[in-house]
Amino acid sequence: MTTRPFFETVLTNDRIEAMTAAGHWPGDLLLDRLAALLPGREHRPLIIDEHGTVTWAAFAERVERLARGLLAIGVRPGQVVQLQLPNRREFPLAVLACERIGAVVNPVAPIFRHHEVSVMSGLARPTAVITVGRFRGFGLAAMHAELRESSPWVEHLIVVGDAPDGPDGGGPPPPPDAMAWDDVLAAGDASPLTTEAIDLLRPSPDDVCEVMFTSGTTGQPKGVLHNQNTINGAADRWLERVARDCSVFHMASTLAHQTGYLYGIRAPITAGGTVVYQEVWDPTRFADLIAQHHIEASMGATPFLADLLAVDGLTDRDLTSFAVFVCAGAAIPRPVLEEARDRLPCTVMPGWGMTETALSTTGRRDDPFEKRATDGSALPGNEVRVVDDDGRPLPAGVEGDLQFRGALTFIGYLQGRALTESCFADDDWFDTGDRGVIDTDGYLTISGRTKDIIIRGGENVPVKEVEDVVLRHPAVTGVALIAKPHDRLGEVGCVVVTVADPAAAPSLGELTDFLDDQGLTKQFWPENLVVVDDFPMTPSGKIQKYQLRQRVLETR
Repeated sequence: MTTRPFFETVLTNDRIEAMTAAGHWPGDLLLDRLAALLPGREHRPLIIDEHGTVTWAAFAERVERLARGLLAIGVRPGQVVQLQLPNRREFPLAVLACERIGAVVNPVAPIFRHHEVSVMSGLARPTAVITVGRFRGFGLAAMHAELRESSPWVEHLIVVGDAPDGPDGGGPPPPPDAMAWDDVLAAGDASPLTTEAIDLLRPSPDDVCEVMFTSGTTGQPKGVLHNQNTINGAADRWLERVARDCSVFHMASTLAHQTGYLYGIRAPITAGGTVVYQEVWDPTRFADLIAQHHIEASMGATPFLADLLAVDGLTDRDLTSFAVFVCAGAAIPRPVLEEARDRLPCTVMPGWGMTETALSTTGRRDDPFEKRATDGSALPGNEVRVVDDDGRPLPAGVEGDLQFRGALTFIGYLQGRALTESCFADDDWFDTGDRGVIDTDGYLTISGRTKDIIIRGGENVPVKEVEDVVLRHPAVTGVALIAKPHDRLGEVGCVVVTVADPAAAPSLGELTDFLDDQGLTKQFWPENLVVVDDFPMTPSGKIQKYQLRQRVLETR
């Protein structure tokens, strides 16, 4: 069998020893956790998806079969397996099967199409691709079959079929030269390899196990490398901080994003619990699932919270089990957070994180509301700070560029050491590209992206503050403030909004009158208003402002 290829990381023995000695790196595999927790849970549900229920015992058995099947068709340790799957049982099965044989998973969100997938494939060079026939009316399998013509490194295309009563009615047969998922399982059943032989392929917790591309708010995705220690540690810290006593979890964010991957796969297994998946986000369905399965914890993009609050008859359902809802990816507007406090039984926990650092900060469930209205404090074993343009740390209460370091930090970019090192300052501080303020208690409030700063006549415009106030307007349902070039002032604010009723959309004058009534400083008022139908979004729920600028400014 071939040896693992070399991934150029910045991981050092000193970091491994320091993190292990401090107890921040657990030094185990997710498979170890599955095996340790299996006795006594064999018949309990581990996964509930739109196709039924998978017990702990059935899951463990299928992981072994799939791992053997992947080996049988030629997948080897260290090779990349790309997963473009909806939120369904096959996703975590593939993750654990790849771990079993030392392969590296490359999750790709099912919304991505030819251009994005071809870029990611060209960088990650997957040996195998696992996908579905169709998802939301689009032929993912057919797309990957087309991409193979220019991607000779893809040796195996594996297609998961839909159940007869599935959302796509069974879907088309696999494309020519593709394998059905069930055929890979059958190959595993026929494999002569012994368990002991497969055990020899066990990877180290320090080996690269995940390549995940950044969502792309700036246009150029980077391949983020993690190992078992960084991502299992992230699941541990999340459970300890916000979901210690929870056993029934929910995930509607794509499992191909770090949120779904960590807190929809690794955290539920680590907790010995059950996870309920939604393939397509539907807030009404989510409310029903809470009542049906007694869901206790969920995590998702910030818009999910507003959607849930808008569900008809929300309070008519039994939501009493719902204890915590962690929202990250974009700041929660203060009005939405206040409404959630008043109407939902759960504690809503804003948080901040990145593909590179997992969920890095969040509050505590017993924090007072004003603290929970921030993005929280750093999780144990991690630190955040803000610095000025020269990299000097700033005092509490002063906005600056956000830096992060600690146990959850990724171990490199797929593009190589040079790119990785360019994103770090001295003493292992990672330049996040975000801006924020940290209070005297260490609680962070994200104020925007470094590239989103608007400097109007030499005055920094507080983008997040303006967006929050605009969103209080009764006609506005979504908002993004972007910079527009100005001959005299350099830049001015252009506010882009979505509205519930286009006929009731405010004019710029009406909006600035509203901002005046709200007490917003006049110098911060936007000087242009554009109404759009929707925003370009990343899978994590962040507005892609670079695309929005192109759409709004370059075409007008």
